[in-house]
Amino acid sequence: MTPAVHILNASSLPLAELESVAETIRQLLRIPVSVEQHRLELERAYDSSRIQYNSSVLLAQLLSTQSNPTTGFAGRELHSRPDRKLIAIVDVDLYIPVLTFVFGEAQLEGTAAIVSTHRLSNAFYGVEENRSLLLERLTKELVHELGHTFGLFHCKQFECVMRSSTYVEEIDLKKAEMCKNCSRILLEKLHDG
Repeated sequence: MTPAVHILNASSLPLAELESVAETIRQLLRIPVSVEQHRLELERAYDSSRIQYNSSVLLAQLLSTQSNPTTGFAGRELHSRPDRKLIAIVDVDLYIPVLTFVFGEAQLEGTAAIVSTHRLSNAFYGVEENRSLLLERLTKELVHELGHTFGLFHCKQFECVMRSSTYVEEIDLKKAEMCKNCSRILLEKLHDG
């Protein structure tokens, strides 16, 4: 069964812009990718002492999503199938307890992932906004986290999208594509499933 990616937009980005991101991911991973609006209960993940949102709490919420008639997202049907990958996009600042912040988080060889635009935006750094750069960074982070859902680990190749990024400048330096080795591993995993 061919895997499919479902991008769930819980951010302020318009679906039209995310369609172009989805098309790029379709071309990079060569699997079906859809985009739709989705609502997450962000307040459940908010930590007032950090003024941030716990990405693991949001990931758990994404996994436990039930069918929601307002979005058309049949959560139970999608996340009960191992060939379906769910990746949510949010605008809020994410963290996990052991790190100051994260750009995103994914279940390794699992179903779900989450990515935030918060620190991908130039506005966060006090620099003039650049929408195309934001979408480029978002695409790389989506591919990176999806790679984890397919079982890929961090890569040491400098330009590989699976290389770990601590700073947004490191995201800018890498490509949206996987290196030959990561591409080979992904292809094997896609055909094994």
